Amino acid sequence: MATAPSVSYSMTVRLEVPASGTAVSQLTTAVESSGGSVTGLDVTASGHEKLRIDVTIAATSTAHAQEIVEKLRGIEGVSLGKVSDRTFLMHLGGKIEMSSKHPIRNRDDLSMVYTPGVARVCQAIAENPEDARRLTIKRNSVAVVTDGSAVLGLGNIGPKAALPVMEGKAALFKRFAGIDAWPICLDTQDSDEIVAIVKAIAPGFAGINLEDISAPRCFEIEARLREAVDIPVFHDDQHGTAIVVLAALTNALRVVDKKVEDVRVVMSGAGAAGTAILRLLTAAGVRHAVVADIHGVVHAGRQDLVSADPESPLRWIADNTNPEGVTGTLREAVRGADVFIGVSAPNVLSGDDVAAMADGAIVFALANPDPEVDPAIARQTAAVVATGRSDFPNQINNVLVFPGVFRGLLDAQSRTVNTEMMLAAAGALADVVHDDELNANYIIPSVFNDKVAGAVAGAVRDAARAVTSTTAV
Repeated sequence: MATAPSVSYSMTVRLEVPASGTAVSQLTTAVESSGGSVTGLDVTASGHEKLRIDVTIAATSTAHAQEIVEKLRGIEGVSLGKVSDRTFLMHLGGKIEMSSKHPIRNRDDLSMVYTPGVARVCQAIAENPEDARRLTIKRNSVAVVTDGSAVLGLGNIGPKAALPVMEGKAALFKRFAGIDAWPICLDTQDSDEIVAIVKAIAPGFAGINLEDISAPRCFEIEARLREAVDIPVFHDDQHGTAIVVLAALTNALRVVDKKVEDVRVVMSGAGAAGTAILRLLTAAGVRHAVVADIHGVVHAGRQDLVSADPESPLRWIADNTNPEGVTGTLREAVRGADVFIGVSAPNVLSGDDVAAMADGAIVFALANPDPEVDPAIARQTAAVVATGRSDFPNQINNVLVFPGVFRGLLDAQSRTVNTEMMLAAAGALADVVHDDELNANYIIPSVFNDKVAGAVAGAVRDAARAVTSTTAV
């Protein structure tokens, strides 16, 4: 699949060129003939003989960017100066910071913000611990916790290398929901230690967002933490993905005029995201689902599952899907299917496989950066196509969900997050796309749609308060 130049691989190159002649046009020609894109060209200094020009270029990869630089270096009369990677510059020194909500200008301010005045607030919380939500940052704080074992598509790169992702997550919490989120990168991949550490830091937070923890450990860690702490624990790789997929599927089914209880869904991938998607789709009414992993279609009689732990996620899939007893490969299973959802690996399907699906087929190829099937090819026969990428229509992106979900949980002072809240979030997200906007290329709103976070937060808040009121009764 051809990849277009992306701002993710953008750089600014400082060049000195002759003031007269065709040097500037040679620069743009060199970039474009190399497959790059010039996104900015600024003259930063000028003299009678020379111009200093900063050229901003988008490439398709780090290696491609280096190729473009070498091509610029080879232009006669051009002197190459500093080359700046714009993405690395944005991360320089980190992307987030802590700031005070109140100025500390004099002794009076100091005495109230800190000692001795703060002691009175501490005593009030000691007498009534629930006041911590009212009188501290706890009410608006989420811990973004990782062990670095499954970071993006990079694998087990460890907690330090995971920190830029957790910082980014914290920045998105603030940008889209006004939540103060804190990156917590743990230098252990022992499940017992992770549970103990998160339980110990929980008093300072109103929610826990687990992130980039490998399966199957993530299932156990989440389940144990939900039992151990009195604040909601949400694994975004599982539940955030599931909510967006359900919202997108809801609208895709509206486009093709099919009902959720009638369609046959085939999924590639039985890891954390796949299992969570499946559970939420089942709760939403999907009755006919088949899942395939690296060993083929999951079914109760498969040799590796006969003696599997009854509590294991894969065994749950075997026991709760595939009512027709389908066996064989993913490609065999997808024939005649109404919906394909991929959360697995690149290029596991071809255009012929998509063409063999039912009329009005829906394809969600979510592996990133390379989907399970080339979206451009899938669109030739499928009615609706979605990916995890930003350069195709219908991007399935967790940013659509986790800020609003936590905003609603925090506003409701919820102690948990459950399936009803996630279904409410998915419904609210789907409803952001109105009937007069809905089409095959617009089944899910943009992450920058200013209605998204508020709609999701409101739905989750109402569902969470309903749980609280029921519990109180």
